Amino acid sequence: MLVIGAGCAVSPALAQGYRVRLDGRVQSVGFRGVELDSIPVSSAVIGPSGGSYSPDGFAVRCAPGSAFCYFFRPGREQRAAPAVTSADFTVWGLGLTGLSFHGSARVAADLGNADVWPGTDPSVQLLEAYAEYNTEPLIGRLGRQVYSSRLGFSGFDGARITLRDVKRGFDAVGYFGQGLARGTALPVTSPALNPLDDFQPHDRQIVAGAALGYTGGLADIRLDYQREVDPRSDHFVSERAALASEVRLIPRLALAGGAEYDIAQGIWGSSDVTLRYVAPDFALSAGFQRYRPHFELWTMWGVFSPVAYQAVTGSASYSGLPHLQLRARGTRFFYEKTETETPLVSVEDHGWRYSLGATWTPIAQLSLEIGQEAEFAPGGSYVSYDGALSYAPREQLLFTLYGAKLTRPLEFRFDEATLREVGVGGSWRPSERWQVDLSAARFAENRKRPDAAAFDWNQTRLSARLSYLFGSGEGTLRLPKGRRPTETGSRTP
Repeated sequence: MLVIGAGCAVSPALAQGYRVRLDGRVQSVGFRGVELDSIPVSSAVIGPSGGSYSPDGFAVRCAPGSAFCYFFRPGREQRAAPAVTSADFTVWGLGLTGLSFHGSARVAADLGNADVWPGTDPSVQLLEAYAEYNTEPLIGRLGRQVYSSRLGFSGFDGARITLRDVKRGFDAVGYFGQGLARGTALPVTSPALNPLDDFQPHDRQIVAGAALGYTGGLADIRLDYQREVDPRSDHFVSERAALASEVRLIPRLALAGGAEYDIAQGIWGSSDVTLRYVAPDFALSAGFQRYRPHFELWTMWGVFSPVAYQAVTGSASYSGLPHLQLRARGTRFFYEKTETETPLVSVEDHGWRYSLGATWTPIAQLSLEIGQEAEFAPGGSYVSYDGALSYAPREQLLFTLYGAKLTRPLEFRFDEATLREVGVGGSWRPSERWQVDLSAARFAENRKRPDAAAFDWNQTRLSARLSYLFGSGEGTLRLPKGRRPTETGSRTP
């Protein structure tokens, strides 16, 4: 996908400048879903195992008293070609010390013969666009922005103020504005986020939050608070608080953890604690985690009382061998009581997962990476293997050959599947401004079913990416040189 950018020069006397990065990507993807079909009960035949089948060999479900039997047959193949172009820009040196503008936008479209790729509606999305006034210890932002904390990513259109005392290690943050939906740059009222019709809010929620933090030689501590209010009803959409900290007990040994509390529902959310030891040649960690999903009060999902799970995790990595790095990770998890009774069904409530990996670098230009992952959980499991061979004959060139295999034994489903992937990729960076990436991959799937529904989903995927960075002055590829508060001119944005 070709991306073209241009810009104009600015007066160096005012120390003005700008930096823009354009990135374009396109790929070809195949989809093959299923379609619901039916036959009269009288047309169903009994198979060798005693089940009911259609005349052409599909397993069917015949409900008692119904005149028809239902089943799924392979859907028609659909081809998608999602294309995405994103732009990020920064402008500084506008005559007022510390003032800069930042923005990020995305344009997406599906160039295939079927509109099946998610995320292309709406086609234009403004991810961030804000003015920043930085005169430390005060930093102010106004516009569309994203705030990250232990409570997650919060997007909103509004204002944010940060106060920092670098010498003592304290900082305070406050923000207020109209919120965006979780995980997107769209308001919750957008038609693209309307799967529940009447349950969708009529107005955007009002978001307000604050945070206090301390960073010192022995410990880091941070307290976050956030509330969301529906302006129409003046009721809470969400109200939560979180505490996160890290204590450095002795050199190389640290204890980190945190917890979240849902004030609106009066329940504890996710929490975790991890003990880490990091040495020059190896690292060890062990921890405990409790995860509980959070849903805003306007959604229907909270009615189902999501059950938390608890997990004990350990990991290790070692790089003391010549040219070889080893790593391993294991987790044992179990779900909390659901407070329901299923006298006729016995369901497991625990499972475990692990991952192993190694990286071998015989020479600086060549590396081989292999790995294995497995999970054995209630209702299903998977085992996967992957590997990648990378070769960089020059600093500007990188070639990669990779492959993977995934097997999914499904306990509560009729079919199992094995997926294999083989691909090649290349990256070329002729200059610091340009980068080109190309890749091609073949996916082959084998579904194990005793009926005609054992269709495959084999496909070839092609992708291309072009990235271009441009701007004014000689410092286009680097941040402008910082200035002390007593000096005149532009500050680093």
